[in-house]
Amino acid sequence: MDVLLVGLPGSGKSAIGRRLAARHDAPFIDLDEVVEAAAGRRIAEIFSDEGEVGFRSRERAAVAGPGAATEGTTIERVIASGGGAVVDPRNRWLLYRGRTVIWLDGAPEALAQRLRHSPNPRPLVAGPDPIGAIRGLASARERFYAAGYRVNGLAPVASVVDAIETIVSVPPASGTRLFDAHTAIGRIVFGEGIGPEVLVEQLGRMGAQRALVVSEPGAWGFVGPAITAALDAAGLPLELGLFPEGEAAKRLSLIEHAASALAELRVERGEPLVAIGGGALGDSAGFLAATYLRGIPIVHVPTTLVAQLDSSIGGKTAVDLPEGKNLVGAFHQPAAVIVDVAYLRTLPDRQRRAALGEAVKMAALGDERLFSVLEDAGRRIAGGDDAAFADGSAAEVVERAAWAKVETVLADERELGGGVRATGTAAAGRLALNLGHSIGHAIEAAGGYETLLHGEAVAYGLRGACRIGVEVGATPAARAARIEDLLDGLGLGIGRLALSPDVVRRHLGADKKHAEGRLRWVLPTVDGVIVRSDVPESVVDAVVAGLLEPAAEGSPLR
Repeated sequence: MDVLLVGLPGSGKSAIGRRLAARHDAPFIDLDEVVEAAAGRRIAEIFSDEGEVGFRSRERAAVAGPGAATEGTTIERVIASGGGAVVDPRNRWLLYRGRTVIWLDGAPEALAQRLRHSPNPRPLVAGPDPIGAIRGLASARERFYAAGYRVNGLAPVASVVDAIETIVSVPPASGTRLFDAHTAIGRIVFGEGIGPEVLVEQLGRMGAQRALVVSEPGAWGFVGPAITAALDAAGLPLELGLFPEGEAAKRLSLIEHAASALAELRVERGEPLVAIGGGALGDSAGFLAATYLRGIPIVHVPTTLVAQLDSSIGGKTAVDLPEGKNLVGAFHQPAAVIVDVAYLRTLPDRQRRAALGEAVKMAALGDERLFSVLEDAGRRIAGGDDAAFADGSAAEVVERAAWAKVETVLADERELGGGVRATGTAAAGRLALNLGHSIGHAIEAAGGYETLLHGEAVAYGLRGACRIGVEVGATPAARAARIEDLLDGLGLGIGRLALSPDVVRRHLGADKKHAEGRLRWVLPTVDGVIVRSDVPESVVDAVVAGLLEPAAEGSPLR
């Protein structure tokens, strides 16, 4: 096997790596030394000449160098990663998969003391407050390091090597954790092939004596056997309830029936519910957890692309009414969200494609790298191209979109920001995540939640928001064109919908983003969004009419 050492500057990756490699007569690869050798300069000089952007570019080339990971319990190679190399999702995908990752941890104060006496200057911590700088790096990087096995890197080198030997003597798990974040809105674990193992681990942490699972037939048919086997191996009895597929799961009558089933099982307040399925299932199960006994814990295991990159994160739970989407709900943050990108490979193409509508929304909020990945690989991801999954493109899209939502929700958990005069993405708060959703939700409701998948409706809503933004001077024409071109390339929001403009406008009137009697429109800007409540009705009418055709003229998806 390959052992990969990660950790902050000064954590001892090079010294420990060399000792471990020598003990096993294995090659030692220091990625920082690879970068320096290729550049013909020390890292400090690269930072001085090219800045951090230039260094990271060289680092990406070095990361691609070690080659494929090896299998087994014999240490074949030891690799020391630069402290920040694993921040980049694609680097982490290349480095972590198939390798045993060891996190050499240490207190920032002790690491700063080590670095003060180091002959190799570290540019990112070379300022007047090295302890503060290291604390900042630790906070930003902990979730990436925590995907590995944690070892005290400040212990004597021989003791650290012994601890690593104990870890690698046990055959590693089959999956790959790519990050493990403990946040104010729950634990979020992201990886490939990790679902059953992490679910059992999480239930153990919560002291669960049984697994109370809510799922849907399609998702359970795919993931159920492996999860059932893992639960059986852990001695956790399974209590399974199946909800209908899609928006049919989001009905108050179903919540009443499910709550009665929990009562019959004598579920107590501290027992976690596990939701395994797509976005609609997660919304409904989340609302059930939020309201049963005035709130029980919930663990989400999202199995669809839209759920993994968006709906499972943030604690919004809701069911639908005939008058509109998500009108009855509650905020209820999960205890954990377990995101396994392996589940995405066998989804129908339409589901993957539709979910990319939400990814385009997140890119439009200002993530230029996400925009570029979608432009380069979006069509391949939608089509289930093996290469788009093997090279990390799909995982990067999910991670970037999901973590951007985490950060937005952490800053504005209950959508209290975004007043009617909000003028930027930060000021808009969580309301920014509703870009494309006013028209999108209205279209879904007008079609009875039967004609479009959620992401497909959001794509139409994004087109509408771009066109409204251009008309009112909020959205530069070039930005709107780039967003619509990306939607064209993904095959989203193509053609007009056979729905009545009057019906869509009526559902817009029930949109929950009204404040002071006015609908707050989230509109794209050159690099983010703005919230406007002064959009003329005539502009909205014209834009909506441009997206729709009268229902009598054709099928819903002409």
